[in-house]
Amino acid sequence: MMYTRYIFGAALTSLTLFAHADCIDDAAQYHNVNPWILRAIVQIESSSNPNAINVNSNSTVDIGLTGTNEIHFPELAKYGIRKDDLRDPCVSVYTGAWLLRKKIAKYGNTWIAVGAYHSETAIHRDVYIEKIKAQIKKWNVSLD
Repeated sequence: MMYTRYIFGAALTSLTLFAHADCIDDAAQYHNVNPWILRAIVQIESSSNPNAINVNSNSTVDIGLTGTNEIHFPELAKYGIRKDDLRDPCVSVYTGAWLLRKKIAKYGNTWIAVGAYHSETAIHRDVYIEKIKAQIKKWNVSLD
């Protein structure tokens, strides 16, 4: 019974992740970021749950598929994106791709940029890089 629940849960997670594939691929192409990195961000940040809300240890809140942190809300508001808009899977994915593109502009197309998506503090950044790499490895995807 436990094994069946695990298989069903894994299949459901995969189905949910790839149900947003069009938005992920489109957002990745639009912002010129790697779609597999973006998929991994979605999985790590929200387990592919568009309604995810996570309270961080510093009391800030992350919302949506890509775990957009509230520190970005004032800047997003300039573009007409409100906190609740981030529950829309495509809005969240495009926002996440935009934020990742900003880190790539700052750090180059590197793992440091990917880790900085989560935090620019080295210890948190480096842990996040390993989570993203592990997720991509789990999918057996090569980024070369």
